[in-house]
Amino acid sequence: MYSMYDDLEYIMIDKKRIEEKVAEIAARLDEDYRDKNPILVCILKGCAPFFTDLIRAMKIPLQIDFMAISSYGAGASTSGQVKMNKDLDKSIENRHVIIVEDIMDSGYTLSYLKRMLSSRNPASLRICALLDKVARREVDISPDYKCFDIDNEFVVGYGLDYAEKYRNLPEIGVLKREIYDKAE
Repeated sequence: MYSMYDDLEYIMIDKKRIEEKVAEIAARLDEDYRDKNPILVCILKGCAPFFTDLIRAMKIPLQIDFMAISSYGAGASTSGQVKMNKDLDKSIENRHVIIVEDIMDSGYTLSYLKRMLSSRNPASLRICALLDKVARREVDISPDYKCFDIDNEFVVGYGLDYAEKYRNLPEIGVLKREIYDKAE
């Protein structure tokens, strides 16, 4: 019987390590945003598992909102063009905003998003990323909070996908090259 695990080279980050790091980042955010009632913004779709685990681990009052923005499409590499599919529902003026993202890769999407949201006059604006893939960065931007630095591998699982598959894996794995090379 086929399993999505058959498409992986290996598990890069197991479920236990993810849980520990999410709890650690949640505690840091609780400390840094005590008495600030931040708005955490989930960048859909890939960030949903990380986002929900993160907000459940936080103990301070907070609000949430969602955006759908992408520079990938269905491929394995960035198109360099950012597309917004869903904007915020709430005003962020004079609010402390934390953008929560699954992976910082080229930096195009988050650079665009940070400029756009900064123009809306938040009290502060920071980025929290599950994964930071510095080797692929093409724009000068870094997360303020991050769980893991990773090498330049194509990863899936825990919300990260390839062609809308693998999001439901509970850990992060490296996708076999032949899976995405045949589609490119």
